[in-house]
Amino acid sequence: MLDNPVHNGKETLQARLYRVSGTVQGVGFRFFVSRVARHLGFNGYAKNLRDGRVEVYAIGTQAVLAALRKELQHGPRSAVVSDVAEEDVAIQPQFEHGFSIERDSYAV
Repeated sequence: MLDNPVHNGKETLQARLYRVSGTVQGVGFRFFVSRVARHLGFNGYAKNLRDGRVEVYAIGTQAVLAALRKELQHGPRSAVVSDVAEEDVAIQPQFEHGFSIERDSYAV
């Protein structure tokens, strides 16, 4: 269980960090995740990683995070997802409200 769970009404919010591998950069994957965030109602961010993966940090209920994982496994039409790794992480207060597309970690 997380060290700092947050309660949203009756359900406990959790945070997860996903790292999506495959052909996931340059195909609109982060924008896809942003649309999924609005649809499912979770907060967090998506950003490209230097190694070609996309990182998604999400705060939501267990059911919402399970639905997110399914969406990440498929991705947008132009993506080819080969793996979705996930880990439970602490809730970071700066990402509790809204969803953002973060600057690429390899930007110069």
